[in-house]
This record gives sequence, structure tokens and C-alpha cells, in this order.
Amino acid sequence: MPAAVMKKCGRSQPYWFIEEPMNERRVHQIFEISVLLKGAHALIECIGGLALTFVSTSTIKGLVNALTQEELIEDPNDFVAGHLLSLAQNFTVSTQRFYAFYLLSHGLIKVFLVVGLLRNKLWAYPVSLVVLGLFIIYQLYRFSYTHGVGLIVLTVFDVIVMGLIWHEYRLVRRHLTSR
Repeated sequence: MPAAVMKKCGRSQPYWFIEEPMNERRVHQIFEISVLLKGAHALIECIGGLALTFVSTSTIKGLVNALTQEELIEDPNDFVAGHLLSLAQNFTVSTQRFYAFYLLSHGLIKVFLVVGLLRNKLWAYPVSLVVLGLFIIYQLYRFSYTHGVGLIVLTVFDVIVMGLIWHEYRLVRRHLTSR
């Protein structure tokens, strides 16, 4: 929002930072729910990373074969089944190790930050903002290659969570300084 428009409206900050009277309890509940969702996503990443660590590539290929076989018999040109089978056939041990490491490290970092945020640890707020910012940069970089809609959805959710973390951080800091 341009500064002239903000001044005309009697605002000194962009609309997403307006401190109009709002129900802070409701905003805090949304913050907690979004952080819990991030935590659930982090746990799923950890489980996926562990699964990739302990399941062989041949087992993964066999599972995808079993899941797509009937569909490909029915429709040999099935887009989803064909792509899944192609991905599985090209799934190497080095790819598996990369994704196992990526999912585990990404998940563990987020679990650590979620616990810090839910326990109102002051350090967790700025660290979470930096880490989510780095994840967003990486997601946008990956999107430039994959054009995966899921990355955009995840990025939008991360931006919303960052806004909530920033809002909550300001409240926590204000509360600590008023004591």
C-alpha cells in the first residue's frame, strides 16, 4: 500500500500490520493451530524420512508397481499411474538417501521450533522466522523447476504462519517489557 494512501487513510503501516482492535485470543488460537499444523507436517516429514531410510529402493519400486499395475492394465496412458511408475523406476539409492536426509532434517528442525514456539521460548520466534524464510526461498527455487502447485500452497501457508509468528512475537516481547 503506497505511503500516500496509508496517510490518507490515517495509517502509518501497511494493512497487514494494522493494529486495529481485534480479538487477540482468536489470533492466538489461530497462531497455535497453525503451529500445531506445522508440527504435524514436521512429524509426517520425519516419518517419511525414516521410512526412506529403512525401506529399500526395490521395495519402493515393488510397492509402486503393485499400486499402479491394475490402473495401467485398464488404461495404459493413465497420467498419474504412468508418472508414479516412471518416478519409481528412476528412483536411485542416492536419490533415496537425499530425500531421507532432507525429510528428516527438515522435519526435526521444524519439530524443534514448534516445541519452542508452543512453550513461548523467546528465541524460537526470530529463529522460526529466519528458518521459515529460508524454507520459502528454497520452495520458490524448487517451484521454478517443478512448477508444483503444492509448493505454492505450502509457501502461502508458510507466509501466513510467519505473519502469525511475527504478531505473536511482538505481543510476547511487549508483555515481557511491561512487567
